[in-house]
Amino acid sequence: MMSTTTATGYEFWTPTAQQNPYPIYQKIREDIPVIQRDHTWMLSRHRDVAALLPDRRMSAIRGQLNYLEEGERSEFQALIDANRYMILFLDPPDHSRLRSLVAQAFSARRIEGLRERIGELVDMLLADVEPGQPWDLIDTLANPLPGLVIAELIGVPTTDQDDFTRWANDYGAWLGAWRADEELRQRANKSAGELSDYIRAMIAERRKSPSDDLLTGLVQAEEEGEKLTEPELVSTIFLILFAGNETTTNLIGNGMLALLRHRDALEQLRADPSLMRTAIEELLRYDGPVQLTTRFVNEPIELEGHLIEPGMQIEFLLGAANRDPEQFDEPDQLNLARRPNRHIGFGHGIHFCLGAPLARAEGQIAIAELLRRYPNLEVAQENVVWRDNPILRGLTGLRLVS
Repeated sequence: MMSTTTATGYEFWTPTAQQNPYPIYQKIREDIPVIQRDHTWMLSRHRDVAALLPDRRMSAIRGQLNYLEEGERSEFQALIDANRYMILFLDPPDHSRLRSLVAQAFSARRIEGLRERIGELVDMLLADVEPGQPWDLIDTLANPLPGLVIAELIGVPTTDQDDFTRWANDYGAWLGAWRADEELRQRANKSAGELSDYIRAMIAERRKSPSDDLLTGLVQAEEEGEKLTEPELVSTIFLILFAGNETTTNLIGNGMLALLRHRDALEQLRADPSLMRTAIEELLRYDGPVQLTTRFVNEPIELEGHLIEPGMQIEFLLGAANRDPEQFDEPDQLNLARRPNRHIGFGHGIHFCLGAPLARAEGQIAIAELLRRYPNLEVAQENVVWRDNPILRGLTGLRLVS
């Protein structure tokens, strides 16, 4: 969770700053690029973030339920078990073993094979959007699309996808929250228990009757005699649900808003669809779905005369690093043809997002279809509202008229 700074003027997690945190990021980068707040250090320059994110002197182990008293832990056992073996929260050697096994199933070939189906789902979700009528991009397309794609990728039958999506949304809302919320935690724990039971039943079925889906690939993945255990499989599915859902929703929502606010870039992309791949990278850099990540320090780290001691936390401001003029020419400009583009919107190092190819594919296909279908697309609300979350940046809704 975020700690409180005593340095006024640098609070990018206030409701006002959430509308546009980038001026605050710029101020932090220029004034105090290495800043300590209580037991937390905050880094905002691209060079510092890129250098230290992969540093093995830090740990990715950071459980959201470690603060629970022993008596409380049994009440939230479903959530504890769901998080226990997530590679996002593991260090080597456990991380290395699990990631190598998961990577076998989460192959580029499998993701590329989904592109046609992603296009069909986009068509289905946009089928009822009438020209000239206001509609909400988040509710209609950006939010449901990733859940449907992941459900099909895993192999969830159509008849069960509504329940599957509800369980996943409850869990993701809690894991993505940056403030403690008892109601979210209770609902997430109930859904985590139901979803875990469902996943275990699916695992048993795939072991008896393999299929051509990701879950079968995970069940069958093997390296040097090692396979994923059932608890590891359950945690991996939870991670895929969380990492693949909200981040892709925000990529589509944030990306379309950026294009609609930069009509020249939008028309450039519409006229030259071959720019789509570099455009998605630029949208990830310009206003990415993940703005911040954390690590805990295990060994002393010296940075520009500052000693960061074991037991302290480092917050890496990915959103600030992605607008750093030391790394990017005219960083506040949206340049869809930007090359090179060494953004860190998907992280950096051993925890680089395994689902990045899937998020890219969904973003490319969804945005390309929106531009193709709706030549007169406009924002149909005076002010947009961002979720109150400095970690995961996304819109509560985006009313459009086509």
